[in-house]
Amino acid sequence: MAYFVLQIAGIILGGIGMIGTLAATFMPQWRVSAHIGGNIVVFETIWEGLWMACASQLGIRLQCKFYDTILALSPPLEAIRALMCTAVVLSIISFLLAIVGVKYTRRNKDISIFILAAGLSFLLTGILVLIPVSWTAGSIIHDFYDPKVPMPLKRDLGAALYVGWVSSALLIIAGAIYSIFWCWADASLKSKYPSLSCHSLRKPNVSGGPAPSVHAYV
Repeated sequence: MAYFVLQIAGIILGGIGMIGTLAATFMPQWRVSAHIGGNIVVFETIWEGLWMACASQLGIRLQCKFYDTILALSPPLEAIRALMCTAVVLSIISFLLAIVGVKYTRRNKDISIFILAAGLSFLLTGILVLIPVSWTAGSIIHDFYDPKVPMPLKRDLGAALYVGWVSSALLIIAGAIYSIFWCWADASLKSKYPSLSCHSLRKPNVSGGPAPSVHAYV
């Protein structure tokens, strides 16, 4: 019963992380205009995302425009796009693997290899999301404190970055749940995959004799 609860918790966390990854990828609020100085009257707010830039005047009218061509984009933005798109695809695959693994385990009372695959995929997806989000945040902070950057070009951290950080954390937690679940589950439940059992890797030789040499299997 506890095993099943852990698997469901992994699916929920992974699903939320998948949705968050998709949302962060397409949200335009990666970079937002920074309100610097004592003047609180701001006539225009600028959002810069991976796919479009938006401008809002007095919070009433919002205009967005997609970037015209990929060739005009900076190399860092192209790399961030590629990482986030890869993370979106991998998060969907991880979520599907988790569903298949939980259904198989629930039906056959035997842990499926899909559980391990889902755990590793979730972990990789969380890292893929964390890299571009932290990269963008570091660039924004660097430019903000750089005196050479003009005030109108300074940007602040947008909501998409916070969504990305939360999604990355949820994906890593989901991956850790499935990976730990696979390693610590009873070995009898993984009889089909003895070579992938963590127990077989850390279980000492209880027969009292010397451990078999690697050359004995050659």
